Amino acid sequence: MDDLPEEEKRGTPAWVMTFADLMSLLMCFFVLLLSFSEIDANKFKQIAEEMAKAFGVQRDVPALEIPEGTSPVFKHFSPGKPEPTVLDQVRQSKAEREPEVETNTTQNKVSTKQEDALKEKVDTVAESARKRLDASIQDGRVSVEEGRKSVTIRVEEKGSFASGSSRITFEFEELLYRMAKILEQIPGDLTVEGHTDNVPISTARYRSNWNLSADRAATVGNALIKAADIDPGRVKVVGYGPTQPRFENDSREHRAKNRRVEIIIDLSNAPDESRLRLEDLAEDREGSDASSSDDWTDVFRSKPESQTPVW
Repeated sequence: MDDLPEEEKRGTPAWVMTFADLMSLLMCFFVLLLSFSEIDANKFKQIAEEMAKAFGVQRDVPALEIPEGTSPVFKHFSPGKPEPTVLDQVRQSKAEREPEVETNTTQNKVSTKQEDALKEKVDTVAESARKRLDASIQDGRVSVEEGRKSVTIRVEEKGSFASGSSRITFEFEELLYRMAKILEQIPGDLTVEGHTDNVPISTARYRSNWNLSADRAATVGNALIKAADIDPGRVKVVGYGPTQPRFENDSREHRAKNRRVEIIIDLSNAPDESRLRLEDLAEDREGSDASSSDDWTDVFRSKPESQTPVW
């Protein structure tokens, strides 16, 4: 054996060939066994489900992608949805906030635009009222104030009503007529408020300052409707009595200022078509405070006060 040439000793050992033949025979034997056996489908399904629970699917597959393959095992695996990362959560949160931010921005722009338009209405009405009532403002009988949504025309008691009465004076009739012509052109709801001082009153007609303030407000409201084409549905009459003083009732002068009638023009719900009327008001010029050529004395016909008590 030792005398053989060196090259004849090389090669695979002889037992390897025998082992390979044995493995081939064993494989053929198991294939035959499998071909003759019957597969329990329910048991196979149970095993597949257990395997799915044990291993899961780690592959990142889009949710709408349908896995390919016809193996019964694949049928029991569904594309797994990967756990969201921090970046995914940030993106989702940003996507959810962007529509809300955009909506809020749009609403703020619309709100600002509406506020600007309302302020323009208030400024136009107040300026026109001041120009057309300039003479009455100069002598202290009338004042005009602007609010955020309204304009207030305040009429002092000075020469407007008889003392302790709701009967309007001759001079106040002319002023009411001019005010009615102004309010006729102005959009918005009108609230006529009557106010008194805190000095008690008790007469056959007025049992308290509440009655007096309400009757004065009603008298002014009726006069405005009678003097111009003002829809009665626009007018509201309120009597506050002494409950809303402008000043402390600590002097004769302050009590006189608390006795007043206020006409509040609410422009918050004025329709859009009123813009044309507001543009006409904006073109008014000073000097329009002069008395109208119309015979305003025929509009108001003072009647004796009724002596029927107001309850």
